[in-house]
Formats: sequence, structure tokens, C-alpha cells
Amino acid sequence: MKRLSLLLLLVITFAGSSVYAQFTQSEFVKEWQRAKDYTKAYLDAMPEDGYAFKPTPEIRSFAQQMLHLSDGTYFLICNGTGIKMPLSQPNEKGVAPTKEAVTKAVMDSYDFAISTLQAMTPAQLAETIKFHDQDITRFGMIGKAFEHQTHHRGQTTIYLRLKGVTPPAEKLF
Repeated sequence: MKRLSLLLLLVITFAGSSVYAQFTQSEFVKEWQRAKDYTKAYLDAMPEDGYAFKPTPEIRSFAQQMLHLSDGTYFLICNGTGIKMPLSQPNEKGVAPTKEAVTKAVMDSYDFAISTLQAMTPAQLAETIKFHDQDITRFGMIGKAFEHQTHHRGQTTIYLRLKGVTPPAEKLF
């Protein structure tokens, strides 16, 4: 009985917790802007010669990792919203791996995500779509894009450390 009571208490606690809270559209725009600023700090922190750096031969370079981040943003936002892909080819394959070119491409992808989110109506964001045989709202797909960029930016922390660069301080707010 004690185990059942504890389990029930945990379920009730998590069901009412902020884990399940959702952002409003305007709050999510602010989160995307914060993420853009944070990623820009990472791009600025890496010296030009670090853009070709790979911690091991089997993985992406810093530039490729950041360009993959931007490609994922375009892919997930476009699939989630139904907007046509604005790129003729993926950034990871078509953008020169220089600090200037990568920074521009990545910042453009954030601007695309932010402007797309701002342009959608609440009704559009609430629409359910199919993605990989799953039902998900358009707002949920934009959330997946946010998760993807966070994941790949986080991976680049080790690239900076291995180059002797202190990563930017976390920007939770």
C-alpha cells in the first residue's frame, strides 16, 4: 500500500509540474531569440582555425556541426509548418566552412525560425500533422526544432574546450 501511495503521489506531482507546461507563442519567440544569441556566442568564441576542427576523424567539424544545426532547423520548421524550404541545398554541403559564412548561415536559420513562428496564428500552431507516422502539433514540431538546435550547440562545447577556448556562460534567461 505504501508503494502504491508513493507511486500515486509521484504521478500527481509530475502531472501538475512545470515539466508539462507549454510556452505561449510570444514566450517561445523569446526562447528562440535567446538560443540565437547563445549560439552566436559559441560561433564568436571559436577561432577561425577551429571551424575545420574535428575532435576525432569520424565526426563533424565544428563548422559542419553548426551547419547541421541550421539544416535541422530549416528541415523541422518547414516540415512542421508546411512552408517551402528556402534553401536549394543543405547548408552543411553548400556553405563554405569559414567563420563568416557559417555564422551567417546559422544566424539566417534562427531568423527563419523566429519569423516563421511569429507569422503563424495560434490556430495554425494548434493544427495536428503527421511526421514519421506520429501525430504532432505544428507548435510541437517547432519545439522539436528547438530541441535539435540545443542538442547540437551543446555538442560543440567539447570542440571549444579541446581548442583551449572557454565556452560561453550558459544563458538560461
